[in-house]
Amino acid sequence: MACPFCDLIASGHVLVDGGAAVAIADAFPLNPGHTLVVPRRHEPNFLALRPDELEVIARVARGAVEELTRGHHPDGWNLGVNVGDAAGQTIDHAHLHLVPRYRGDVDDPRGGVRWLIPARAPYWRGE
Repeated sequence: MACPFCDLIASGHVLVDGGAAVAIADAFPLNPGHTLVVPRRHEPNFLALRPDELEVIARVARGAVEELTRGHHPDGWNLGVNVGDAAGQTIDHAHLHLVPRYRGDVDDPRGGVRWLIPARAPYWRGE
């Protein structure tokens, strides 16, 4: 089965090219500027990437954040990785989400990624 990330990389639709990893626009962005950092090597499991690939991913992520900050002026960022379908991974190619956040994009952003499990997210309420 074809991989949409491999297809995008092969077609040259990349925002930042770091050699072993690239940044590409998310096809279904949560916010303007939502970007994915993807290793060129097709590996489904982010945790199985080699140390050298993780270094390039970090470098590409930093470059993409700098570029996106100039273009979109976000107020903050969420970075995320889904590993396996139980964690919500839908594309079987490792990738790092860079999600720009803007004041007012949600009513109360406290807890950030904790909202993956909504019943446990608002720990500050003492529930």
